[in-house]
Amino acid sequence: MWLLRLAWALAVLGVAASPSPGPGPTVPPPDKASIFADLSPAELRAVRTFLMSRPELGLSPSRGGPLAKNTLFLVELLPPKKRLALRYLDQGGPRPRRQARAVVFFGGQAEPNVTEFAVGPLPRPSSYRPLRFKGGRAIPFAARPMSQLEYELLHRTLAEAMEPLYRLLRDSTGFWYHNCSQRCLTFTDIAPRGLAPGERRSWLVLQRFVEGFFLHPVGLEVLVDHRDPDPRRWAVQQLWYNGHYFSSPQELAERYEQGTLAVARLAEPPSRHLFSSYEPRGRFATGTPTEVHGAKVCEPQGRRYWLRGNQLEYGGWSLAFRLRSSAGLQLFDLRFNGERVAYEVSVQEAIAFYGGHTPAAMQTKYMDAGWGMGSVTYELARGIDCPEAATYLDAHHLYDADGPVRFSSAICVFELPTGVPLRRHFDSDFQGGFHFYAGLEGQALVLRTTSTVYNYDYIWDFLLYPNGVMEAKVHATGFIHATFYTPQGQRYGSRVHSHLLGNLHTHLVHYKVDLDIAGTGNSFETVDLRFENISNPWSPGARPHVPPARVGSGWHSWGSPGRGGEMGPPPAPAPTHAGLLPAPGNGPDPAPAPRRYHLAVTRHHENEPTSSSIYTQNDPWEPLVSFEGFLHNNETIEDQDLVAWVTVGFLHIPHAEDIPNTATPGNAVGFFLRPFNFFDEDPSVASRSPVIVRPLDPPTFSRLEIQRWTPASPGPCVAPGPFAYNGTYRQE
Repeated sequence: MWLLRLAWALAVLGVAASPSPGPGPTVPPPDKASIFADLSPAELRAVRTFLMSRPELGLSPSRGGPLAKNTLFLVELLPPKKRLALRYLDQGGPRPRRQARAVVFFGGQAEPNVTEFAVGPLPRPSSYRPLRFKGGRAIPFAARPMSQLEYELLHRTLAEAMEPLYRLLRDSTGFWYHNCSQRCLTFTDIAPRGLAPGERRSWLVLQRFVEGFFLHPVGLEVLVDHRDPDPRRWAVQQLWYNGHYFSSPQELAERYEQGTLAVARLAEPPSRHLFSSYEPRGRFATGTPTEVHGAKVCEPQGRRYWLRGNQLEYGGWSLAFRLRSSAGLQLFDLRFNGERVAYEVSVQEAIAFYGGHTPAAMQTKYMDAGWGMGSVTYELARGIDCPEAATYLDAHHLYDADGPVRFSSAICVFELPTGVPLRRHFDSDFQGGFHFYAGLEGQALVLRTTSTVYNYDYIWDFLLYPNGVMEAKVHATGFIHATFYTPQGQRYGSRVHSHLLGNLHTHLVHYKVDLDIAGTGNSFETVDLRFENISNPWSPGARPHVPPARVGSGWHSWGSPGRGGEMGPPPAPAPTHAGLLPAPGNGPDPAPAPRRYHLAVTRHHENEPTSSSIYTQNDPWEPLVSFEGFLHNNETIEDQDLVAWVTVGFLHIPHAEDIPNTATPGNAVGFFLRPFNFFDEDPSVASRSPVIVRPLDPPTFSRLEIQRWTPASPGPCVAPGPFAYNGTYRQE
């Protein structure tokens, strides 16, 4: 039986691995794992070329030109249906047809819409068919994600609208928006874009364009209606400046010229040591050295994992993985010692709900799949984002581009010494000696990528341990989403700098966990413990408190009939953040992430592949994928193909120490998959990494027998070459 454990403050545990180094990352994937592999650059180009050649679609290049045109927005793998994949993987059935998912914006027609297509067969596509969401609903054009072209047009609209405010902005901030070359303002846009379905009205927060501009709002927020495909019909509807609302830029400018405006005057930013920068400043009181390198991860005798294309093997573990442009890391066919544990474990959505006094802050409810959080996987820095010894893999995305874009070193794989033994025991003789000592060093294999969704950086990890435990974890870092400080805003956050309010917010991250424990026929139970007051059978009159009774809800187990048994200790109760989230009927309901449930279990359905979509951010009121609909069919979940939908999260109360960036310690959440009575013993006993020490001549202890199955010395850790970084991602 496998335990699904929710953990709200995670710690790494440990791992052992495959005993010898294997082939490098350039080796092609095994045939079976490749059915889950991301589309190659050649396949991405083939899909685009095929669709662009279809005259009935009337597609135009994405960049440049008008907004009212038909464009190809996204191309990524369309994974095979589970039943077809299992027939191929387990029963020798035919290989599933390889297909792409293509998202097309039909903006150049009388009734604009968005349509998704299945395109195939790959690598030489010859046909396409529309894909339907559950319930057959069409995708509203207003629900589409933002494109680079729309941002460029929004910039032009804002530049024109800000012209009357040139003097106010120049005098109060030293920067301006229109016709600037060096001392420029920029903006951050807020979503959802409106208050009802069909709207596309965005609040824009103006900021000084300096390093870390997210922390430099100038006190001006602008509401722009950009629903119409013709940007000539876009208009500024409202402005907020330093605590007050204005109906137009002209009204705000007139108030300034009349001298009746409460002006927020900002000091000139320094040329060096800007508070939002990473430049070192200050000194540690102890004087211990920081000008030299700290501890490093090394592989003194080579890699202990095998990476063949998109298949990863380590110790007892094997899995296939991909990096979806739409939502990020996705694991398939997760096995331990050849036996499938899960068909799929994947990131679904990352949500952040904010509170605030400014209109932008009170409107902010970010749903990051709508910002292409799987496509913003920028280069990982060696030795910082991942160890120098890690294996680095490129990713290719076709997201709002006219061809595949290569993101260098977007994924890394490495073995991590956890710094704590996986197991150990000192067997004392209680007379100054011992009978034996035994320990197994702790290591874990880490599969990592990052998503930089504008201000926030998410570090996504899957960790594999030698005792059959898998951990999914995400760290939040990057710049806080901050607004201009006003006294009224202190109810909704903390003043973190002179003119800066760090707004209260809740992070929620949603995962899909399609467990197949000893087959697809699984059952789920929730178990709790309570104390019982019983009579003591060996001492009449005494009434010990013992906790044997299993009642109510507490920890969660998953199993197959005839496989599994009793479970281990439950996790600590997880906190709830219900008071920080909108109640049903009060604004957009985050339907893609089951905020009402830390864990929800449903039967697997092919028409419920994800719990969110790229369209929910801009239409959360009538989401195309409504997770609540997954739960209201009253289906039995006994001995069925089940899916667990896991929500983890934390409340972030910003503080001065979030400057310049939120730090990762204390800002990580995730969950564990743990076996309970699934194996006969801890499977990490197969590792050849333990050390056993036995005295040969007690009680003198002058001679010891040291047993180990690895070389006596690991050898030196040789530093690689100097640090290098490129950071570009370009169409090839």
